[in-house]
Amino acid sequence: MKIAIFGAGAIGGLLGARLAAAGADVSLVARGPHLAAMRERGLELRAGGKSILTRPRVSDSAAELGPQDYVVITLKAHSVAPVIQSMLPLFGPETAVVWGVNGLPWWYFYGLDGPWRDLRLASVDPGGRQWDGIGPQRAIGCVVYPAAEVVEPGVIELVEGDRFTLGEPDGGRSARVTRLSEALIAAGFKAPVRPRIRDEIWIKLWGNLSFNPISALTTATLDAIVGDGETRAIARAMMVEAQTIAERLGIRFPITVDKRIEGAGAVGAHKTSMLQDLERGRPMEIGALVDAVRELGTITAVPTPTIDIVAGLLRLRARVAGCLPE
Repeated sequence: MKIAIFGAGAIGGLLGARLAAAGADVSLVARGPHLAAMRERGLELRAGGKSILTRPRVSDSAAELGPQDYVVITLKAHSVAPVIQSMLPLFGPETAVVWGVNGLPWWYFYGLDGPWRDLRLASVDPGGRQWDGIGPQRAIGCVVYPAAEVVEPGVIELVEGDRFTLGEPDGGRSARVTRLSEALIAAGFKAPVRPRIRDEIWIKLWGNLSFNPISALTTATLDAIVGDGETRAIARAMMVEAQTIAERLGIRFPITVDKRIEGAGAVGAHKTSMLQDLERGRPMEIGALVDAVRELGTITAVPTPTIDIVAGLLRLRARVAGCLPE
């Protein structure tokens, strides 16, 4: 089984290190100082006060690696479309693409029963570049729960978490998703295969939609946002709007809004990924985390007044800071 990880930053590096340590045939596509460090010294993973050093195959060229059984994409959502052509050499006739990217995926409506079957989301896939370039039949859903950081080139530090939930868009338990689950479990991860992967996508999106923008606008950590009555109320209103949309699409939420908010607050003084991007001057994932929910609101005829206000403020914040995706 050949696995390539495209975008070997924090999460991709975590996956690559653990898979390599377990003896998997894994390759990492990276660039810049991070790639140079991995070539020179290997890939180090720090977790729980321990450190492991691995030497997976690394490259900045997909053509050098050739066709794979699985390609795990762990880039920021807005970074995928511009590099599709460069990843094509990794695709063989049966290659599966594991979508380890935050937010609503471009393949969300692929094969989904109902009036929106095979609908393409313009907010996350303008012009259908991912749908046409990758192909929805390749997609395996993946909800990423670990938090990790690249603390220096070639060094990944696991902050918390070990679960990567997997699921086929059609809800089946295919041979390919089963093999992938087994490989991740052998590498020390929890990797359940869920028949309703979209439900789990929404549970994570619930928080990303609300806490990420609020943190970028206020520079507050999760505990501060949840602990402040006014920002908590804004987050809750956004989540209620999103829940109404999701339930019209057939999503089942196993927990309440307030339970989800309490869970976020319990994480503590954690900076969201959007706040981290803002502080580092990097483009923020506005499309997949916020605009996609607004687009679905239009599709399902659900008003999103709170989300709309926060989205407008966020877009201006990103523009002023030079962090608006192109």
